[in-house]
Amino acid sequence: MEEEKRLILCIEDEQEMIDLIRIILEKRGFEVKGALGGEEGLRMAREEKPDLILLDLMMPGMDGWEVYHQLKNDETLKDIPVIVVTAKSQGIDKVLGLYIAKVDDYITKPFGPNELLESVNKVLGPE
Repeated sequence: MEEEKRLILCIEDEQEMIDLIRIILEKRGFEVKGALGGEEGLRMAREEKPDLILLDLMMPGMDGWEVYHQLKNDETLKDIPVIVVTAKSQGIDKVLGLYIAKVDDYITKPFGPNELLESVNKVLGPE
C-alpha cells in the first residue's frame, strides 16, 4: 500500500516561487499545491486541510499576516503548522513572526533548497 504523501500548501503571490518550492519539495516526496494570493490560499486551506502551509507575507490584497490570523482563528485550520517564507529579512520581522505571532518557522528569500527542506523537516518531523 502506498503511503499518502504529506501535503504542503504554498500561499504566494509569485507563480515562479511556487514552482521553485514545488520542485524542491516534490523531489523529497511531498505533494505541493500552490495558491496565488491570500484569499485563494485560505480557500484552499479549508478545502485541502494541508499538513503544512508555506506562507508569503508580502502579497497584494490580503497579506500574509492577515491570512495567518484567519488560519489561527479557524477551529478547523488552527493546528496546521505555518512556515513564513518572505523577503522581509530584518530581525524585527523574524522576532515578530517567531515569538509574537508564534509561526512555526521563518525562512527568508532568497533561500537554498537545503534551508527549505531543513525547515519543513523540523516543523513536520520525520515521516
